[in-house]
Amino acid sequence: MAEKPPESLSLDDVRKRIDAIDDQMLALVAERAGLASSVAKAKRAKGETSFGLRPAREAQILRRLLISKDPSVSSEVAIALWRQIMADSLARQGAFHITLWGGKNLVRTVELAKVRFGAAVALRPAARPEDAIAAAKSLGGVGILALASDVPWWGRLLAEPTLNVFASLPDLRRWGPTTALAVAQVEVEPSGHDETFWVTDAPQQPDVLIDHLGTIGFAAEHLASAGGVRLFTLAGYVQREDERLALAPGKLKGVIGAASLPFDV
Repeated sequence: MAEKPPESLSLDDVRKRIDAIDDQMLALVAERAGLASSVAKAKRAKGETSFGLRPAREAQILRRLLISKDPSVSSEVAIALWRQIMADSLARQGAFHITLWGGKNLVRTVELAKVRFGAAVALRPAARPEDAIAAAKSLGGVGILALASDVPWWGRLLAEPTLNVFASLPDLRRWGPTTALAVAQVEVEPSGHDETFWVTDAPQQPDVLIDHLGTIGFAAEHLASAGGVRLFTLAGYVQREDERLALAPGKLKGVIGAASLPFDV
């Protein structure tokens, strides 16, 4: 027999339906968690010990869900829910820890980190940006660093070829401009809607550098400057070996990572 439409149910019946749906959702989450554990076992059987983080894959999953979801489900709820689930799955696949340097925006950075990586993942505080960068070099390590105006930590990544910026915070564009970046020993791949992070010590003003980058084929935006080191975003996924970057201003310069664009919902 077909179920009654929600508007014809009594309050008690609605509550019972909600309880049943909650039970089904919890069972599905448990099934997904079991599959994540199976992935971890399969990797260990093959001798694989690499970090299971796949930022581009996560972004593609979320975009697909945002496109296919029912309009009655808010995009914010969908993103927050699946971020929590994916973070739990990642933790089940091996070591996963976060070290956070919040600079002058500690509370804001912690809040954004919990949305992006799940509230259940412990955040280790870092006294200095160098500490967060060092922690990101360990297996399963993620460093989250605020874009403080007086500490040019992003320039140090030029000397850390195994580390990549792979995410920007906040995860949602409507929550404001980028105020922190996440780094890890993880391969960054194109997700289809990306931005690349590029550093230079060129002394020119940001608007002059943006114009110069435009002449060699890059749409750039200034993200931060400190200590004579400037950080820009380049539209799209740009590889470190892109020959055009040799024509860009600066002596110390280079790509330090790429990330999916914040979700515009």
